[in-house]
Amino acid sequence: MWKPEVTNLIFGLLMEIKKVLKNNFKGFYIHGSLAMGGFNPGKSDVDILVVTLQPLSFDAKKELAALFLARSNELYPLEASFLNESQLNRWQHPCPFDFHFSEYWRERYEEDLENHINSEKRFDPDLAAHITILKHRGICLDGAPIQEAFPAVPEADYIDSILGDYYDCIENIENDPVYCALNMIRVYWYLKEGVISSKQEAGEWANRSFPEELLGVAEEVMRGYSTSSDVKWNIYKSELFALRDYIFGEVQGILK
Repeated sequence: MWKPEVTNLIFGLLMEIKKVLKNNFKGFYIHGSLAMGGFNPGKSDVDILVVTLQPLSFDAKKELAALFLARSNELYPLEASFLNESQLNRWQHPCPFDFHFSEYWRERYEEDLENHINSEKRFDPDLAAHITILKHRGICLDGAPIQEAFPAVPEADYIDSILGDYYDCIENIENDPVYCALNMIRVYWYLKEGVISSKQEAGEWANRSFPEELLGVAEEVMRGYSTSSDVKWNIYKSELFALRDYIFGEVQGILK
């Protein structure tokens, strides 16, 4: 299913996490591009959700932070959230969580690990999207089946979750054109046809479905995603903004 180095990374991480959690383990799950077949070694994160039986102790959080600081970007960046049963049994949006790691959080862990771990209860609006995608396209590598471990997320919560990132992408598309363009496309595709897709699948759909005058920039976005080289967006800025404005207009029409 995956390249050997990806498989070794995932199952090695699973074993190390279970050592930290001991008897406080319910399941280990993969979502995102790695689960949906669109993983790009040069650009994609490895997206993980872990469910525990009880809330994590402070010491367990410290051990997990040390583990992810060591393993993330060893091959690929890791993004992981740990949730306990009670947080999932009483669904709310934004969803609370016990522990989170991504490269975006690396600096704060390195600079002030104990205070960051011991801070107030945290909530993540992105978890509504992560859990919805997991339930439709995710993989359980160990533990309770996905449909047993995770609740049904109301569609309104899922849409609110994906729109948060979507509106950020409208503002920041010039700074991160590949991610933002593909994310906007997959939000539009879901709102238009109810399809939960990877960024790669969304780009392929745009190349089949968008107006002819936008196909060039859609192809360029896909080239940027499928290669490790940067796209020279200064050449295609007007086309990039045309793509953004087209999607924005279509989405606004659907949301009315």
